[in-house]
Amino acid sequence: MAKPNIEFLTFSSIGLDIGKDVFHLVGFDETGNIILRRKIKRLALIKIFDELPRCFVGMEACLSAHFVSRTLRKLGFEPRIIPDIYVKPFLKGQKNDYNDAEAIAEAAPRPNLRCVNEKTQDQLDLQALYRVRSRLVSRRTATVNQIRAFLIEQGTTVRTGMSALRKSLFAILENRTDEISPRMSDIIIGLYEDWLWLDERI
Repeated sequence: MAKPNIEFLTFSSIGLDIGKDVFHLVGFDETGNIILRRKIKRLALIKIFDELPRCFVGMEACLSAHFVSRTLRKLGFEPRIIPDIYVKPFLKGQKNDYNDAEAIAEAAPRPNLRCVNEKTQDQLDLQALYRVRSRLVSRRTATVNQIRAFLIEQGTTVRTGMSALRKSLFAILENRTDEISPRMSDIIIGLYEDWLWLDERI
């Protein structure tokens, strides 16, 4: 489709299919006709949208949707982050980037559409911190469990709880030298050092 002279177009909504490096745009006029169908680079987002008439811009909820939404809002658009479950009923034909963008554009101006609240940068920062902390907690649990497993393989069990293991670990290694090899002792001490590092990071 030839690129229209967007200076003279009036949009009711634009659907934006967000990719890693490339975005697909489909725009509807007020009568429901497609008047824009375009592929753009992510880095060209501001330049392209700055030339477009202001309207609803829909996008599916995804990793970068909140950043894109804030960027478009600053330009004067009315962005809507839409859960994919509300886009699917508007999808026509084979699923591809342009069809996805078209379905998003159709869904975007619906008055009773349930949208995802746009997150601020502070909210995204806190969400990222929570995710990193959750991953570190999981790694710490796995590390502690591995220490316990190695001790059980050497015939030693420790009562549940990280505190109990921390208090008794070095006494076990010192008192069971005839059962726990120096190599195994080094492995367990290395895991304990990982545990301490994870504690500090958490």
